[in-house]
Amino acid sequence: MTAHSLIGVDLGGTHMRAGRVEQQSIVDLATRPTPVTTEADIVVADLIATIRQVLTSETSAIGIGVPSVVDVEQGIVYDAPNIPSWREVHLKRALEVQFQLPVHINNDANCFALGEYHFGKGQGARSLVGLIIGTGVGAGLILDGHLYSGVNCGAGEIGMIPYRDHTYEYYASGPRFQREWGRSGSDLYVAAQRGEAEPLAIFHTFGLDVAKVITVALHAFDPDRIILGGSVSRAYPFFKEAVWEGLKSFSYPQSLKHLAIEMSEEPEIAILGAAGLCLDVFNR
Repeated sequence: MTAHSLIGVDLGGTHMRAGRVEQQSIVDLATRPTPVTTEADIVVADLIATIRQVLTSETSAIGIGVPSVVDVEQGIVYDAPNIPSWREVHLKRALEVQFQLPVHINNDANCFALGEYHFGKGQGARSLVGLIIGTGVGAGLILDGHLYSGVNCGAGEIGMIPYRDHTYEYYASGPRFQREWGRSGSDLYVAAQRGEAEPLAIFHTFGLDVAKVITVALHAFDPDRIILGGSVSRAYPFFKEAVWEGLKSFSYPQSLKHLAIEMSEEPEIAILGAAGLCLDVFNR
C-alpha cells in the first residue's frame, strides 16, 4: 500500500470523530458531540472544526462515512436519520472549498467493508462482503479489490430483500430478540456466556436465519471472505455453528471450501474505513 496521510471521519448521530491515518494506524484523533438539533450549516461548521484538529500539511485526502444515503459522485448527503437538519447537504463541495483537498463520502456500511479490506480481517481478500448485523442488516461490497456502491449507493442492501413474511433484516437483526423472545440481545449474550440453555437455543435459531442472509451474499457476489460487524456480531461464537449448519444446503458446496467468515476486531474500523475511501480512489 502506498503511504498516505489521510483523514477518516466517522459522522454519527451522537458524535463526530476524525482521525489522521498514517502507516495503517490512527496517529491522531479528535471527537466532539454531533449537534443534532441545530441548523445544517452549524453541523458542517462543527465537522470542519473537528477535521481541522487532526489535519496537517501532509494530509492528501479526506474520507467521510455517514449513516445515510449518499450521492457518491457529487458528495451529497440525503436525509441523515440522526441529524434532522440534514435533508440535502452538499458536503463534498463545502469541504473541498474549505480544505482544498479531495473529499470522498460514502455510507457507513461501505466504509466498514473498505476498512476491513485495507486495515482489518479482509486484507489479502480478492472480494469480500462486510456484513453489519445490529439494529438492521446492511452490507458493503468489495469486488475484485474495489468498493462497489451501485448507481445510487444502494448496493449490498440485502437486508431489505423479502424473506418469509417480512425481510431478511426482520429475522437477522438485533430487534428480533426483544420482539420474539422478550429479551435484549445484550442480555442474551451475557446469559449465553454463562452457558444458559435458552439463550444458546435462541442464538442457534437466529444463526440459521443469518445463514440465509449469507447464502444470498454467496449467490449474488461469490466472495472469498465475509466479515461480520455491528453490535450483534459480538455474539457470533454462539451462532457460528448454526450459520455453518445452515450453509450446508448452499447450492455450490465446493465454494464453501474457499469461504472464510470472521468477526471484525478493529474498534476504530469506522474511521479507518472512511480513510479507505481515499485509498480506493488512489488505487483505481
